[in-house]
Amino acid sequence: MMSMILSLLLMLPLSCMGEWWLLCFLFMMLIFYNMNTMWMMDFYTKISYNMGGDLLSFSLIMLTVWIIMLMYMASGNIFIKNNNKYLFMIVCLLLLITLINTFMCMNMFMFYMYFEFSLIPTLFLIFGWGYQPERLMAGYYLLFYTLFASLPFLICLFYLFNNCYTLFYFLIDFDCNLYIYISLIMAFLIKMPMIMFHFWLLKAHVEAPISGSMILAGILLKLGGYGMMRVYMYMYEYSMKYNYIFMCMSLYGMFIVGLLCMIQTDIKTLIAYSSVAHMGLVICGIMTFNMWGMLGSLLLMIGHGLCSSVLFCLANMIYERTHSRSLMINKGIMSIMPSFSLMWFIASVNNMASPPSLNLLSEILLLNSVLSWCIMSWLFLMISSFTSCCYSIYMYSYINHGNMYSGMSMLSLVNMREYMLIVFHLLPLNILFMKVNFLLLWL
Repeated sequence: MMSMILSLLLMLPLSCMGEWWLLCFLFMMLIFYNMNTMWMMDFYTKISYNMGGDLLSFSLIMLTVWIIMLMYMASGNIFIKNNNKYLFMIVCLLLLITLINTFMCMNMFMFYMYFEFSLIPTLFLIFGWGYQPERLMAGYYLLFYTLFASLPFLICLFYLFNNCYTLFYFLIDFDCNLYIYISLIMAFLIKMPMIMFHFWLLKAHVEAPISGSMILAGILLKLGGYGMMRVYMYMYEYSMKYNYIFMCMSLYGMFIVGLLCMIQTDIKTLIAYSSVAHMGLVICGIMTFNMWGMLGSLLLMIGHGLCSSVLFCLANMIYERTHSRSLMINKGIMSIMPSFSLMWFIASVNNMASPPSLNLLSEILLLNSVLSWCIMSWLFLMISSFTSCCYSIYMYSYINHGNMYSGMSMLSLVNMREYMLIVFHLLPLNILFMKVNFLLLWL
C-alpha cells in the first residue's frame, strides 16, 4: 500500500508539466498493476505503518483512482483555455492521495484527519473552477454541514481513546450509549447525505465544475458509507435499538426525493437529487446488519459512483455547448447527435437499475435485505423504484426528443476525448456484473 502512495507522490512533478494525458495513462497502469498484485481477500492484508485494507478498502481505492483519471479527461476546457491547469492537476492529485489514505488507514483518528482533509481540495475545486458567484455559498454549505457533525465525532474519539487506550478498528471495546451512537454515525449520515441533511449536496453539485461534481458523486458520498461500515464493527449490538429511526427516515426520503426529481428543470439538480435517493437505499442496507445488505451497499456505492459520474459528464457536455442546464432549452439532441443520444440512453437506464449494470444486482440484494428487516417497507421501496424509472425516462426524453430550441445557432459534435470519457464510465459499470463474485467475498 505504501508503494501506491509513493508512486502517486512521484506523479506530483509530472503535474507541473501540464500533460494530463500522461497522468491518465499512468493512473491506468497503476490500476492494472494493483488489480493484479492486491489480494482481494475478506480479511486485512498489506498491513504496514497503521495502513492496510480488505476488499471494501481496495475496491473503493480502485474506484477513486479510476474517477480521478476520468476527472482529468472530463476537464478538457481547463487545459484548452489554460485555466490554471497546473494548479488544477496538483489539487486533483492531492485529493487522490488524501482519499486513498482515508480508505487505507486502520486508526479511527487518522481516518478522521484524512476524512476532514479531503474537504480542502474539494473546496479549492469549487471555489477556483466553479461557474457562478454562488459557488462561495455552496462551499460554505459543504464546509459547515460537514463540520457541524464532525466536532461531536472528534470529541467521541477522544472519549474512546481514554476508555479503550487505542483507536484501532479491531481493538475498540466500550459500553455504548445514545450520545456516543449519535456522535459516531451523524458525521457519516450527513456526508452520504441522509434526507433533511442533503441541502449542501444540491448547492455543491450545481455550482461545482464537472471535476467537482464527479468526485462528489463518485467518491465523497461513499466516505459516509465506508465510515458507517467501520464504525458499526464495534457498536452493532447497541445500534439495533435505534437504527429503525434512520431507516424509516431514509425510506421516507427515497419516496419524497423520487417525487421531487420529477418536477426539476435543472439537469444537474435532478441528477444530484437521484444521488440522495440512491444513498438512502445504501443507508438502509448498512443498517439492516445482514450480509445481503452490506454486500448490496458496497456494490451500489461502486455502481452509483460510476453511473452518477457519467450522468454529470453528459450534462456537462451539453452545458459546454449550450451554456444552459435547463431541460426547457436543451431539447432535440437526438436529431443532430444520435450517438450522443445513445450514451444518454445507456446512462439513464443504468440509473434506473437495468441489466446488466451493477446497480441491478445491488438493488436486488438491498431490496431483499430491507424486506427481510421489515416486510411493511415494500410500499416505500416499490414507489421509490417506480419513481427512479420515471425520472430517468423524464430526463432522457426531455433532453433527446422534441424540437430544438430556436435560439441555438450551432452545436459542436462530440469529440474523441468525450467518447472515451463516456465509454470508460459505462464499460466497467456494465461489464463488472459478469465478474462480480470477487466483490461478494467480502464478509
